[in-house]
Amino acid sequence: QVQLVESGGGLVHPGGSLRLSCAASGSLFSLYAMNWYRQAPGKQRELVAGITNSGSTNYADSVKGRFTISRDNAKNMVYLQMNSLKPEDTAVYYCNARFTWGTASSDYWGQGTQVTVSS
Repeated sequence: QVQLVESGGGLVHPGGSLRLSCAASGSLFSLYAMNWYRQAPGKQRELVAGITNSGSTNYADSVKGRFTISRDNAKNMVYLQMNSLKPEDTAVYYCNARFTWGTASSDYWGQGTQVTVSS
Protein backbone atom coordinates (compact mmCIF):
# COMPACT_ATOMS: atom_id res chain seq x y z
CA GLN A 1 0.00 0.00 0.00
CA VAL A 2 1.27 3.45 -0.95
CA GLN A 3 -0.08 6.79 0.17
CA LEU A 4 0.66 9.83 -1.96
CA VAL A 5 0.42 13.50 -1.01
CA GLU A 6 0.88 16.21 -3.64
CA SER A 7 1.87 19.79 -2.99
CA GLY A 8 3.10 22.84 -4.87
CA GLY A 9 0.07 23.79 -6.91
CA GLY A 10 -1.25 27.32 -7.16
CA LEU A 11 -1.97 30.28 -9.39
CA VAL A 12 0.71 31.39 -11.82
CA HIS A 13 0.86 33.78 -14.76
CA PRO A 14 1.41 32.48 -18.29
CA GLY A 15 5.10 31.90 -18.83
CA GLY A 16 5.70 31.24 -15.16
CA SER A 17 6.93 28.15 -13.36
CA LEU A 18 5.77 25.81 -10.64
CA ARG A 19 7.28 22.75 -9.02
CA LEU A 20 4.93 20.03 -7.90
CA SER A 21 6.02 17.54 -5.27
CA CYS A 22 4.62 14.16 -4.35
CA ALA A 23 5.52 12.50 -1.08
CA ALA A 24 5.06 8.74 -0.93
CA SER A 25 4.79 6.49 2.09
CA GLY A 26 6.10 2.96 2.27
CA SER A 27 9.45 1.24 1.98
CA LEU A 28 9.13 -0.03 -1.61
CA PHE A 29 9.00 3.36 -3.32
CA SER A 30 11.99 2.61 -5.53
CA LEU A 31 10.12 -0.30 -7.13
CA TYR A 32 7.24 1.86 -8.35
CA ALA A 33 6.91 3.67 -11.63
CA MET A 34 5.76 7.19 -10.82
CA ASN A 35 3.55 9.34 -12.99
CA TRP A 36 1.90 12.72 -13.06
CA TYR A 37 -1.58 12.95 -14.57
CA ARG A 38 -3.82 15.95 -14.94
CA GLN A 39 -7.51 16.53 -15.44
CA ALA A 40 -9.00 19.75 -16.69
CA PRO A 41 -12.70 20.58 -16.25
CA GLY A 42 -14.83 18.59 -18.69
CA LYS A 43 -11.86 16.57 -19.94
CA GLN A 44 -10.51 13.11 -19.31
CA ARG A 45 -7.54 12.55 -17.07
CA GLU A 46 -4.36 12.45 -19.14
CA LEU A 47 -0.81 11.31 -18.55
CA VAL A 48 1.59 14.25 -18.35
CA ALA A 49 4.89 12.60 -17.47
CA GLY A 50 6.23 9.34 -16.12
CA ILE A 51 9.45 8.00 -14.65
CA THR A 52 10.25 4.32 -14.26
CA ASN A 53 11.97 2.73 -11.29
CA SER A 54 15.18 2.80 -13.35
CA GLY A 55 14.84 6.50 -14.14
CA SER A 56 13.59 6.44 -17.72
CA THR A 57 11.18 9.26 -18.46
CA ASN A 58 8.37 9.94 -20.89
CA TYR A 59 6.27 13.01 -21.56
CA ALA A 60 3.07 14.01 -23.28
CA ASP A 61 3.80 15.86 -26.49
CA SER A 62 2.06 18.94 -25.13
CA VAL A 63 4.60 19.34 -22.31
CA LYS A 64 7.84 18.13 -23.88
CA GLY A 65 10.60 20.65 -23.43
CA ARG A 66 8.67 22.51 -20.72
CA PHE A 67 8.11 19.96 -17.95
CA THR A 68 10.64 17.74 -16.20
CA ILE A 69 9.84 14.78 -13.97
CA SER A 70 12.35 13.52 -11.44
CA ARG A 71 12.45 11.29 -8.40
CA ASP A 72 14.50 10.99 -5.21
CA ASN A 73 14.25 7.43 -3.96
CA ALA A 74 16.11 8.25 -0.74
CA LYS A 75 13.36 10.72 0.17
CA ASN A 76 10.40 8.86 -1.38
CA MET A 77 9.67 11.93 -3.48
CA VAL A 78 8.75 12.62 -7.09
CA TYR A 79 8.72 16.07 -8.64
CA LEU A 80 7.31 17.81 -11.67
CA GLN A 81 9.09 21.00 -12.67
CA MET A 82 6.80 22.99 -14.93
CA ASN A 83 8.20 25.90 -16.92
CA SER A 84 6.73 28.18 -19.57
CA LEU A 85 3.27 27.45 -18.28
CA LYS A 86 0.30 28.07 -20.53
CA PRO A 87 -3.39 28.58 -19.72
CA GLU A 88 -4.10 25.16 -21.20
CA ASP A 89 -1.95 23.62 -18.47
CA THR A 90 -4.66 24.55 -15.98
CA ALA A 91 -5.88 21.37 -14.33
CA VAL A 92 -5.85 19.29 -11.19
CA TYR A 93 -2.56 17.40 -11.17
CA TYR A 94 -2.45 13.92 -9.67
CA CYS A 95 0.50 11.84 -8.56
CA ASN A 96 0.28 8.15 -9.45
CA ALA A 97 2.34 5.19 -8.29
CA ARG A 98 2.18 2.01 -10.33
CA PHE A 99 3.59 -1.35 -9.28
CA THR A 100 3.75 -3.90 -12.07
CA TRP A 101 4.44 -7.60 -11.75
CA GLY A 102 4.07 -9.75 -14.82
CA THR A 103 0.87 -8.70 -16.57
CA ALA A 104 -0.74 -7.31 -13.41
CA SER A 105 -0.39 -3.89 -11.83
CA SER A 106 -1.63 -1.84 -8.93
CA ASP A 107 -2.28 1.90 -9.05
CA TYR A 108 -2.26 4.38 -6.21
CA TRP A 109 -3.37 8.01 -6.44
CA GLY A 110 -2.92 11.18 -4.52
CA GLN A 111 -5.72 13.64 -3.82
CA GLY A 112 -4.56 16.09 -6.48
CA THR A 113 -3.30 19.65 -6.47
CA GLN A 114 -4.81 22.50 -8.47
CA VAL A 115 -2.67 24.36 -10.99
CA THR A 116 -4.19 27.49 -12.50
CA VAL A 117 -2.40 29.44 -15.22
CA SER A 118 -4.04 32.78 -15.77
CA SER A 119 -3.20 36.43 -16.21
